[in-house]
Formats: sequence, structure tokens, C-alpha cells
Amino acid sequence: MDLFSNAFSLWGSPTTWLEIVAFILALAMVGFNIRELHWGWPLAIISSLLYFALFWQSKLYGDASLQIFFALIALWGWWQWLRGGRGGGAGLHVARLTRSGLFWTISVSALLWPVTGYFLKRYTDTDVPWWDAFPTALSVVGQFLLGRKYIENWLMWIVVNVVSVALFAYKGLWLTVILYTLFIALSVVGWRAWQRRLVPLRSDSH
Repeated sequence: MDLFSNAFSLWGSPTTWLEIVAFILALAMVGFNIRELHWGWPLAIISSLLYFALFWQSKLYGDASLQIFFALIALWGWWQWLRGGRGGGAGLHVARLTRSGLFWTISVSALLWPVTGYFLKRYTDTDVPWWDAFPTALSVVGQFLLGRKYIENWLMWIVVNVVSVALFAYKGLWLTVILYTLFIALSVVGWRAWQRRLVPLRSDSH
């Protein structure tokens, strides 16, 4: 089966087998993340590589490049969930960002957006450099927060997914629009599930 061949049309736009497979794997990945099961990370690697091909074909170069980052950082995230910790010999657990952590999260996000947007505008032929750059920049930060099990990662994904829905609708990637709409709801579910497992940090140093 050719993954790039059309499976069906959705609202006037072709939907490929590639998009269908990536859709299924991405949903399964988020389900594992919500349950804190480390098997979500290998699924993240596979689905990210599939979405790289899909987004590159749609000239969403920021999102395409982001998928390569996702595949690489998924290896780090997998190791963190299996072997990582918070210090003092404690295993990695769900925690809330400290004030300094929240400051750096917002600062890095605010810096990455214009830098990424400028790069896409200058060096690629994308027609949506700034809107492509926004979810790209915030996803980089969100993936780090997820890898370290900070509950704020779910809030980051809600913002990313809302913007991505509009971006993919503009590109006619309707199955991916449905996926990211589901991601919004799943991010809320993830936030609530992780709230029940939340372990407060003892100091601002972690």
C-alpha cells in the first residue's frame, strides 16, 4: 500500500493513508501519556516521522521540522520516564512548575516564536510563516515539560492545538483538524488526570 495514495476525500480535500496511520498512532500516544505509560514515547517517534512527511508535503516546514525534533526528544522523554528523577533519589513524578520555572517557560516561548517565524519567512516558501512558527515554538517547550512530567505541559498543548486546528483547516488537512480538535479535549482530560497525581515540589530549586 502506498501511504501517499488517497484513501478518501474529506470536505473536498484528499486524505492519504499516511494521514490516517499517523492519526491513529498519535491518538494512542496521547492516551498513553495521560496514563503516564512510557509506551507513548515510541509511538511518538513513529507518528512524528509520518507527520514530518505529511507536513512537508503541505509546505508546513515549521511543523514538519518540529516532528523531527519530536522524534529525537521522544528518545530523551522515554529515558526520563523510565530512569529520570527529581533529585534526592526520588523518581520522576507529576509536579507543578515553580515560579522560576514558569518564568523561564514563558520567556523561552516568547523568544522562540519570532525567531522561528523569521527563519521560516526568510528561508522557506511557506505562506504562513508566523502561524506555522507559533505552534512550532510552543510545542518545543511543551515537549520538554511533558518529558519532565510537569502538569503545565497540558495547558501548553491546549494553546498549541487550538492554533493548529485553524492552521491545518487553512491547509485542508481535515483529518488532522479532527485529530487536533480531539487533542484539545484530551489535553483537558490529561490536565485533570495529572492533577489527581500531582506531587508538590518542596523548593524552587528543582
